[in-house]
Amino acid sequence: MDEEQEALVVKSWGSMKKDAGEWGLKFFLKIFEIAPSAKKMFPFLKDSNVPLDQNPKLKVHAKSVLVMTCEAAVQLRKAGKVVVRDSTLKKIGATHFKYGVADEHFEVTKYALLETIKEASPEMWSVDMKNAWGEAYDQLVSAIKTEMK
Repeated sequence: MDEEQEALVVKSWGSMKKDAGEWGLKFFLKIFEIAPSAKKMFPFLKDSNVPLDQNPKLKVHAKSVLVMTCEAAVQLRKAGKVVVRDSTLKKIGATHFKYGVADEHFEVTKYALLETIKEASPEMWSVDMKNAWGEAYDQLVSAIKTEMK
């Protein structure tokens, strides 16, 4: 990730950060819209009758995933690698492995993330921003896959 890409990621995350809960939920709703079967991968959704957009456990999970993803992206160039506490990365990898997350799931998630950022930052959105976030996401996924055991 070069300086220009870093600046785009930092600027767009800065504009979204204060509403991370709202954007995190929109991000996950996009995932489930594209791949409804993905809901089965979340134990807290399996037997829930609460509408997704009102589910308190989904709201907490969605916000934490978005914040972790975006904070890791913001630090990528400076650190030269994905920065998430090792214990957290190991836990994320193990959880993704346990629930059978595959490449196509990561692709759906990437698309949903990019669409969410585009919706959150329409005046900033560009091909360069899409590429910057795509690069950051790909590096995070690579780090997660390394821990999927």
